[in-house]
Amino acid sequence: MEKTNAVPGDYVELSLVNRDYQGVFLESPENEKGIVLLKLDSGYNIGFVKKEVMEVKVLKKAEEKIEELEIKKNSEKPNVAMIITGGTIAARLNPSKGGVDWLDNPASLFKFYPEIFKLVNVSKVEVPFMKASEDMDFKDWQKIARVAVKLLNDTNVKGIIITHGTDFLHYTSAALSFFLKDLNKPVVLTYSQRSIDRASSDANLNLQCSALAAISDIAEVMLVGHASENDDFCFAMPGAKVRKLHTSRRDAFKVVNGKPFAKIFTDKVINVSEYNQRKKGKIKADTSFEEKVALVKIYPGQNPEILDYYLKKKYKGIVLEMSGLGHAPGKRARNSWISKLKEVQKRGLIVCATSQCINGRVDPLVYSNGRELLETGIIYLEDMLSETALVKLGWILGHKEWAKNRDAVKAKMLENIVGEISDRLEN
Repeated sequence: MEKTNAVPGDYVELSLVNRDYQGVFLESPENEKGIVLLKLDSGYNIGFVKKEVMEVKVLKKAEEKIEELEIKKNSEKPNVAMIITGGTIAARLNPSKGGVDWLDNPASLFKFYPEIFKLVNVSKVEVPFMKASEDMDFKDWQKIARVAVKLLNDTNVKGIIITHGTDFLHYTSAALSFFLKDLNKPVVLTYSQRSIDRASSDANLNLQCSALAAISDIAEVMLVGHASENDDFCFAMPGAKVRKLHTSRRDAFKVVNGKPFAKIFTDKVINVSEYNQRKKGKIKADTSFEEKVALVKIYPGQNPEILDYYLKKKYKGIVLEMSGLGHAPGKRARNSWISKLKEVQKRGLIVCATSQCINGRVDPLVYSNGRELLETGIIYLEDMLSETALVKLGWILGHKEWAKNRDAVKAKMLENIVGEISDRLEN
């Protein structure tokens, strides 16, 4: 390879004998100095043997460090607040790693997507932490809720936008649905599947649609993101009825057993279903939570003795994600769950049931297996999503006035509190 003035972060053209490649020039690992690394426009990294590379030509120099961005506010535009928590939407390429790192400040986000300011003033920005969603737990949900309450009770703020990682976003949206009581304004969670410095990033449309959702009349916890692979419009989806259904598509999130609140384009909001409307007054956070809850997936031949582990570790509640209508190995199975379920519930463990199916609801009365399981005392949770059920169970058991009474826990789990249970199922 001829000598090149390319440095990590430069956009280059790399020439081999019979083919050229374009992408971002990456720093080679210490133990692989004979390798030239490139991040292609597709987002994938590719390595070349250095001696086979004929030339590396710089097409565009790497951007210099982003300076603090000065945003001019327009008094005629509504004010929204933003909570930045991490995730791909708050990350950009680190040329030395070939992966993404957190943005150094909010200005970095706004620099790439200033279109959000065409619609609103981002009057306040809070960064309680920067984490990937898989690193969060209930304490992070509580922290977000407390920050959200402060912003929602500011009369100069019309709504809030929360940027978040995708993988466990639906747990956070479910938690905030229960934590934020008597919601007065829109709470919008949004994301991107691709980092903001990629041409194919979905952050631009998601942020613009989130801005419109935040100033709408939809006083709900909602998730706003691409409705399709195209940059045409977004859905505003109920926080307790949404699930990530694809690992990488831009329209990864879908409403399950329900409808979106609205379709949101870059210039308008079209209502699709009923929702609570914005109102005056202040709200409070109800963030009580019992962390000793678990979600367990049932599989064929599974030994029910796994429940002994949760009793030993002093767990208070468990959600069993069961087959189809709500079944686990019954009396005719080699490893029957019937007697063990009776035992653990007598010893105080709350056991709830959801379905492994994406659509539909559990119904233990169709088959004899289901009836036998129902008689053990487990609580069948209609069409509630497993993730939402886990969050709701932790929230309910976090309230001592409910947790000390099994019947009270059952009644609250079957109460439709934030739209987590559907009276009738939607396609």
